[in-house]
Amino acid sequence: MTADPVTATRPRNRKQLIVEAAGRVFSERGYHAASMEEIAAGVGITAAALYRHFPNKYALFAECAHVMADGLVAALDEVPPGADLTDVLTAVIRVTVAHRASGGVYRWEARYLEREDRLRLKAKFGRVVERVDEAVQRECALPDERLRAVAVLGAVGSITMHHTSIAQRRAEGLLSASASRVAVTDPAVPLAGARPVDLPARPVARTRRAEILAAAIPLFARDGFASVTNGQIAEAVGLAPSALYRHYSGKVDILAAACAQAAGLLAQGVEQSLRAVSGPRDAIVALAATYVAYCFEYTALNSVAEAEVAGLPAELRRSLVLAQREHIAVWEQQLRSVRPELDPRQARVLVHAGFGVAVEAGRRLRWRDGPGHRDAVTALLVAALGI
Repeated sequence: MTADPVTATRPRNRKQLIVEAAGRVFSERGYHAASMEEIAAGVGITAAALYRHFPNKYALFAECAHVMADGLVAALDEVPPGADLTDVLTAVIRVTVAHRASGGVYRWEARYLEREDRLRLKAKFGRVVERVDEAVQRECALPDERLRAVAVLGAVGSITMHHTSIAQRRAEGLLSASASRVAVTDPAVPLAGARPVDLPARPVARTRRAEILAAAIPLFARDGFASVTNGQIAEAVGLAPSALYRHYSGKVDILAAACAQAAGLLAQGVEQSLRAVSGPRDAIVALAATYVAYCFEYTALNSVAEAEVAGLPAELRRSLVLAQREHIAVWEQQLRSVRPELDPRQARVLVHAGFGVAVEAGRRLRWRDGPGHRDAVTALLVAALGI
């Protein structure tokens, strides 16, 4: 009797292939928008075959969330205690770049993982931060409560959050140099040329439509767009759920409005900050200070725009992606004026590394606002760019 051809050619690492495909889909589309059928198609199997390995989508998502953390822990366990910063960074960067396509999973893990999985993942990343901090302190001892260590990991992890095409070796070199600069930067030392940032005023909800948007943003930020109901949004503004449709055609339109508001506020802030600069270095410092101020001032709004834009329909996402590209282009142009040896792709990778530093350092500070915290994060961001 002849063996079934599908069974005979089944790869031994099929479960690994499934996890890799799932990580890519979850990263691109988000947890709720991803389907088991789409993931199965990415591996070339049926959904029924997929369920032989994972009982449901959550189990697969949880597996994806742990893969890179496990890889980081394992790689650092192979680095001898007391190793220098370069060796530690090399281990972290290689694992992160290898998981670039699926690293976006970490944008949603805090919202969608169950408590036990969140705690396990937190413990694993805690070990990674501890090892990186040990190396950072050996390189340059400062009482910064691991702020530089998480900023270093933010620079490295940024490669998973964008699609800039760049050779692996070049990416690793850029990330290593960027993270190394962050590691030796004293965030307590004021950045030369930095000025106070005057952001656009927080929008005032003067209409019912604006009230709905203002109420929805913190709900989306806390629970994730897919988990928030129209009823919750309506209750927050004292309306019946059906009344929402007088102002928005659906919940996704509220999300689109939030993302558009985020893009608009950031663009206004950038425009204001660049009016008084006298050269490209001052422009970079102004851009960095503005981005950091925006992240502190509009933490919930920025969180929603960053984490949820991928879930918007293509027709609603198109203008937002264009706005993001224009924002990156401003940074890229100024950075290449200061560092002409960089090509456009290298500059883009470094700009995203700066963004990663700002986000992770801000999280470490729990987004507690104040001039000292803003200045510290701005200094670390500028260090990531190498100007």
